[in-house]
Amino acid sequence: MLLLSAKDATIAALTALVEQQAVQVAGLVARVAELERQLGKDSSNSSKPPSSDAPFAKPAPKRSSRTRSGRGPGKQDGAPGTTLKRVEDPDETFVQDPEACCGCGDSLAGAPVFDERRHQVFDVPPPLPRPRVTEYRIVSRTYTGCGTTTVGEVPAWARGRVQYGPKLMARAAWLVCAHHLPVRRAASVLAALLGSAVSAGWVAVLRGKAARLLEQDFLPRVRELIASAAVAHADETCARAAGAPRYLHVACTPYLTAMHVGDRTKEAIDAGGIWSAFDGVMVRDGYGGYTHLDHLLHAWCGAHLLRDLHSIHEGDSAGQLWAEAMATTLCEANAAAHAARAAGLEPHVLARIRNRYLGALARGRDDNLGQRGPLADAARTLLGRFERQEDMILRFTADLAVPFSNNQAERDQRPVKVQQRTSGGCWRTLQGLIDFAVVQSYLSTVGKWGLDKLDALEKLFTTGAWLPPALTPGHVAVAA
Repeated sequence: MLLLSAKDATIAALTALVEQQAVQVAGLVARVAELERQLGKDSSNSSKPPSSDAPFAKPAPKRSSRTRSGRGPGKQDGAPGTTLKRVEDPDETFVQDPEACCGCGDSLAGAPVFDERRHQVFDVPPPLPRPRVTEYRIVSRTYTGCGTTTVGEVPAWARGRVQYGPKLMARAAWLVCAHHLPVRRAASVLAALLGSAVSAGWVAVLRGKAARLLEQDFLPRVRELIASAAVAHADETCARAAGAPRYLHVACTPYLTAMHVGDRTKEAIDAGGIWSAFDGVMVRDGYGGYTHLDHLLHAWCGAHLLRDLHSIHEGDSAGQLWAEAMATTLCEANAAAHAARAAGLEPHVLARIRNRYLGALARGRDDNLGQRGPLADAARTLLGRFERQEDMILRFTADLAVPFSNNQAERDQRPVKVQQRTSGGCWRTLQGLIDFAVVQSYLSTVGKWGLDKLDALEKLFTTGAWLPPALTPGHVAVAA
């Protein structure tokens, strides 16, 4: 009996150990599954930027949410080409006349011309040995009648006794601000192409000079115009400056861009001077910092939602069918909204979209009923978002002026990442980041209006900033 009791005790202890280990194994399996899910996140199924994708990992082919446009690759029929065309009055002409016969070697002097072909080469002239120097002599005259001395007007671009001119300043700023070249490399390019041996220090201060000029008239004008828009986009991205994380905020429309620097608080969002005066529809992502702007209508970026849905579906393609159904519903709603931009969505189309939306939600509740684990928790969180924010998510179907995604803002803030890659990942000073935001607002807006950025910078340093005349090219101008 004692032996049997000892055996029973051993069996009971081993059974308890196995049960304990089974619980541990289940927890470890769930932990590994969650880590694999996090490791599998990239720009296609999360909010991570494409620059964070593994450079050497070949991604699995994914079904694109875009539909075929019907256009072939390359240049489209009717689009203007860029082929070089021969000119009738070339700057230089060289006659390549043979002197001797290639058959017998006799002289060809006086021989009849059989044919003459024209070959034209388009090239750039060599740089000047030094910059072109223009001198302004400011004359002072004293009128004998009253004794008053009058001084001639000094051009705004020639206030210093010796200085570089606006054309050279514009080209240097263009290299640094529009093409994100480091200042030493920009100085080297100017010396090689223009023959102007400027210092890296002179190039470095140009962004700040441009920003001070733009803060006077351009930024107030752009903020005023964006605040008057019916639809505007908002986004923010991290930018490290002075050894600390900062955030660059962007507010934009298809023709206007305004950036400012701050943190992620509501005070920093309001510091841009736009959203407190704005009364239209704000297209944004799911960041909660915008929720205090309750006087606005909000529209949730569909591209972010699709990435979240794809992440849930990829985690369990057999058990999370609702995510695929919801993604399909959003894509079809987007296609219907695009097709109805001119005529509007008919009521039965809106009803069908909403019914499919609600059906996907019902399927999601069934798919996750009683389920446990990180994936199920993430799925229920996403379900709650779709349930609570239905109007915000489907805003683009109710108001066809609202786009499906927030891609406009994401495109406008992309130069921030380009600048980070060329400057060691950060700005040395906070003021440098602020100046970058101001100048980039100008260059982005100029580009949206189809203007040349170099010409716009030259105008900035000569007579002042170019100002957008209206909200859009066809819009009634707002008084400046």
